[in-house]
Amino acid sequence: MQQAGSGHSTAGTPTGGRDIRVAVDIGGTFTDFEIFDPATGAVHQHKAPSTPADPSIGLLDGLRQAAARFGFSLADVRQVLHGTTIATNAVLERKLPRGAVLTTAGFEDLLQIGRHGRRDIYALTATPPPPLVPRNLCLGVVQRLRADGSVATPLEEASVLAAAHRLREAGVQAVAVCLLHAYANPAHERRIGEMLAEALPGVAVSLSSEISPELREYERLSTTVLNALLVPIVAGYMAKLERRLAQAEFGARIYLVQSNGGVSGTAKAGREPARLLLSGPSGGAAAARRLAGSLGLPNLVAIDMGGTSFDVSVVHGGQVAMVTEGEIDGLPVRLPMVEMRTIGAGGGSIAWVDPGGRLRIGPHSAGADPGPACYGRGGTGLTVTDANLLLGRLDGETFLGGAMRLDREAAARAAQDIAGRIGLEADATAAGVIAITNASLAGAIRLSLFEKGLDPEDFCLLSFGGAGGVHACEVAEELGISRVVFPPHASTLSAWGILWSDIAHDLAATQILPLTAAGPALAQAAARLRQDAAALLAEDGVAEAQRALEWSADCRYAGQAFELAVPLAQAEFSDAGLGSIAEGFHALHRQRFAHDDRGVPVQIVALRLTARGRLPKPERDAVEAQAGTARTQRLVLVEGAWVPAAICGRGAVGAALHGPAVIEEAYTSTWIPPGWKVSTDPSGALMAERSA
Repeated sequence: MQQAGSGHSTAGTPTGGRDIRVAVDIGGTFTDFEIFDPATGAVHQHKAPSTPADPSIGLLDGLRQAAARFGFSLADVRQVLHGTTIATNAVLERKLPRGAVLTTAGFEDLLQIGRHGRRDIYALTATPPPPLVPRNLCLGVVQRLRADGSVATPLEEASVLAAAHRLREAGVQAVAVCLLHAYANPAHERRIGEMLAEALPGVAVSLSSEISPELREYERLSTTVLNALLVPIVAGYMAKLERRLAQAEFGARIYLVQSNGGVSGTAKAGREPARLLLSGPSGGAAAARRLAGSLGLPNLVAIDMGGTSFDVSVVHGGQVAMVTEGEIDGLPVRLPMVEMRTIGAGGGSIAWVDPGGRLRIGPHSAGADPGPACYGRGGTGLTVTDANLLLGRLDGETFLGGAMRLDREAAARAAQDIAGRIGLEADATAAGVIAITNASLAGAIRLSLFEKGLDPEDFCLLSFGGAGGVHACEVAEELGISRVVFPPHASTLSAWGILWSDIAHDLAATQILPLTAAGPALAQAAARLRQDAAALLAEDGVAEAQRALEWSADCRYAGQAFELAVPLAQAEFSDAGLGSIAEGFHALHRQRFAHDDRGVPVQIVALRLTARGRLPKPERDAVEAQAGTARTQRLVLVEGAWVPAAICGRGAVGAALHGPAVIEEAYTSTWIPPGWKVSTDPSGALMAERSA
């Protein structure tokens, strides 16, 4: 089956002597870098424009800039941990290759039927996302497995060859194979995979028993289809990246960031690119979890606002929630991932007027090319960044540390165009853009908390991303949150979180049995998962001493249609071990739903293993000291009036700075509105609080 790139975890043999470790987060507008130099213990940040047509160009250009700026060579780089939105964007924009589905005969309509749950109960009509594969390319093959994996109808290989002939004529580039109950017995899928590899050379083939060996047919099929369609996309990108790195004589080991917050080598990422769908944002969640511990703030709402999107993750009790099933653009993805909510709201989000004359923001974005009108690259639409510039919250002379000057006149022209259509002055229009944006951001946060039964007043807001600082305090005020944390390296914090990542591989074995009778089956499944984990970690070059295994079990009460993941201290399935699992499930059910029922039998649904490979990383959260520029003043528009605001660098904030104020850094600005004050924490973070 086709894999991305060369299929190797390295792009050559490292020759440098400084063991530089680089984390990269490629966003829609900017590419962020965090660089750890073990020789000095310093962690540096860098930011460069993204190149959407070929993200590998922006990555390599930014890496060269960082090397020149911080005094190292590309040969000194030993590891690159790479977060990317290439898979996410391909799905959101539907820029996917022509694909097909092979499934059990009689179930060819499964992708079109989907699930009938109504997400919007007030909508007059349901509008499910269109299937990624048309019905005429969903073909059945003669075979049938029972739920226990036994064979009801043997595989008829002639039907596979007939389907392969039709797919060859259709010119498909990817095939998803998802048979009924293949999680219980993968033999038929594996044979079909072998036959398709021979009959359709060069076509990407994904097997559900490999990418998502779990029950729930539609979700497993959706995940397999996404994976198959993404293989050519990621393969093309990895080939370009490896070719450019080879030309630059760059020999570092490359790791791709996954949706679970860990990383994997390029071979695994090439086989299973669906695991990259939250690649970049998961780094921000990892950073939030680390900061929750170091700052002593166990409850944080982490908001990452960049140029294109706004991501919300919740740290509750010091932990970020993980889910075994997420979604991308309404399409289910049955893979472990960080729980996160994303909306299309960023600095590049474009203002527009709907047919009813209402001012709207996004979700379409100006991106990196042409970018907001003030970038002077041909953009004409009014964006959130343009509005912040017009209100005085951004300085056009110091943007990106002075590397990019912003054109205020171009922003004013864009605002005037919208203002003329809604009957307001340009200044009032810019203020309206910010007010609507803040309301959208607050709404996304409310949903993330309320659906868990959590109160915003019990949380601090952790603001990061290049655009987050100019919105965070006002969003917090709307939510009733009284404290906002602005960490060091806020603009590149997702990359900073990636910098601390370890290798993580998620494996699962479905076992639907009464828990009391599941001991022998679970022991066999655990042995198989250990073997698979060892092979994956060996593929990534992880030494035995650097490996760790984390177990959990999906359990439910008999008759329930959902499961809870119960953490296991060890994979021990004696009667005492099974009893411990049951007690853990009862306690978790009581915590989540305020009740448990020990009179109902507990079922095991799946055994899960996360195999971790520890990577070298910084020993402490060292970051560069921030320059303390002298305080000045600038007029800022506040509630319709231009008022003087204090302007300074992060290093000049000191014990207390009262709003209105703007704190300017190389890659971000922070707006402290009236009624708020900010001070510097010993960690280097800025702590903003509402005044009494």
